[in-house]
Amino acid sequence: MIDTCHLSCLHRITMVICRFRSLLSLSKTNPFFLSSSSFSIRTFSSSHLPQHLQNVGFIGLGNMGSRMAINLVKAGYKLTVYDINSDVLKKFSQMGVSTKKTPYEVSEASDVIITMLPSSAHVIDVYTGPNGLLHDGKLLRPWLLIDSSTIDPQTSKNLSATISNYTLKEKKGDQETPAKLEAPVSGSVIAAEAGTLTFMVGGSEEAFLAAKSVFFSMGKSAIYCGGAGSGSAAKICNNLAMAVSMLGVSEALALGQSLGVSATTLTKIFNCSSARCWSSDAYNPVPGVMEGVPSSRDYNGGFSSKLMVKDLNLAVESAKHAECKYPLTSQAQKIYSELCSGGHEGRDFSCAFRHYYSGMDQNQDH
Repeated sequence: MIDTCHLSCLHRITMVICRFRSLLSLSKTNPFFLSSSSFSIRTFSSSHLPQHLQNVGFIGLGNMGSRMAINLVKAGYKLTVYDINSDVLKKFSQMGVSTKKTPYEVSEASDVIITMLPSSAHVIDVYTGPNGLLHDGKLLRPWLLIDSSTIDPQTSKNLSATISNYTLKEKKGDQETPAKLEAPVSGSVIAAEAGTLTFMVGGSEEAFLAAKSVFFSMGKSAIYCGGAGSGSAAKICNNLAMAVSMLGVSEALALGQSLGVSATTLTKIFNCSSARCWSSDAYNPVPGVMEGVPSSRDYNGGFSSKLMVKDLNLAVESAKHAECKYPLTSQAQKIYSELCSGGHEGRDFSCAFRHYYSGMDQNQDH
């Protein structure tokens, strides 16, 4: 016989599961569902965090950054945020997160700064522009600055060199100068929300090791790539391979449909043979083959074609600078630029299957 104590525990567990399912349902329609006045984020106590990591500033609260920031709050960090979008700031304020009016104000309240911005120009502006992070002469409050934006390696190197000439307002142990890491991520908005991102980190290895707990509050892995610029370089290479892979899988599946082989059948073959890759087994581009991916929702959400063009442009410029051949990069850049010109810039990059190759939905190809 189950005693009343066990029944009470079972009841509480059931209520927690129901609440969790409800929140998951809400998150599909409202990316800032945690700001609801009827629900507050339950966090770990900041007492378990080292003192030099407790106060984190986050700048750039877009689709990825907002979810990364929320996971930091859940992990117990005391967060201070800034974004040019006042509506987003209001959402975070309603969650009890401190908001500021400029990047410099975030800097003055933080030990660690994380930026997640659209382009190199945005990063440079946040760091060096009026009321930017480096606004206060040659002195800095934060001991570590982490840029998770996808930008060109040279900009990452230049910022690291600039920051190395600054002095900390207060020494952190033996550290007198601030450290800079670039840590672009691999993973979709879904991964950002789930805290399963992969960070590709460049800069000081000592700073990387000191900040690993920050990375693992937002992701499942953090890989040290080398000195300044190497993290940005790794991200560009990763997205180049991703673009070419998606186009190869889309081209093959569209050809298969034209030859009378269904996309489902070909996908099964790919996924148990030498053609298996992320684009076929985790992010299939054919509508109706796989649930929970952008192709299943008319290519909405995910990683936009516009962002893929931006990253391929970075890859082309990097290849030119390194004097490397880049025929596949160039062709992928051309295809995704054409998709954007055709009005598909906001759709997930897997839309190349339908809007470039004219591939059919699964329920139409047999």
